Amino acid sequence: MDKIEYNLDATDLTIMRLMQDNARINNADIARELGMAPSGILERVKKLEQKKIIVAYHAKINPIAVGQKLLSFIFIKTTDIIGDESIGRLLAEIPEVLEVHDIAGDDGYLVKVRTSDSEGLVELMRSSLSKIDGIISTRTTIVLQTVKEEATIVIPTV
Repeated sequence: MDKIEYNLDATDLTIMRLMQDNARINNADIARELGMAPSGILERVKKLEQKKIIVAYHAKINPIAVGQKLLSFIFIKTTDIIGDESIGRLLAEIPEVLEVHDIAGDDGYLVKVRTSDSEGLVELMRSSLSKIDGIISTRTTIVLQTVKEEATIVIPTV
């Protein structure tokens, strides 16, 4: 796999930091913050999107507000060979699955799931996971309390 070079400057990093903190921030506010013209900011944002540096815009919803109270992590052992992502793609199609990670070690995948409660988790296991050929076993960890859960990354300063 080729190494991708992004060549981000301090302005790009600041734009990314501001947008990560508030995806609804408009170009005029970013321009004021940086002392630039809004058209220059728009051009830079479009380039960041084209280069797949900015990949999406999301609203963060409180899962409790929509009845998704139970957070679990499931370690999944599979028959996948290294480099085969077919089971991972099937796991990603399950609506309750928030993240799918192909991991090193005894297990092939680690998935993060949200369900309404333990009954919802059992139903997910029975109706979705048990139907995927190639899953050998699962090991589930239920989260009792979340101390920190962030989707933001650390953006370096230059």
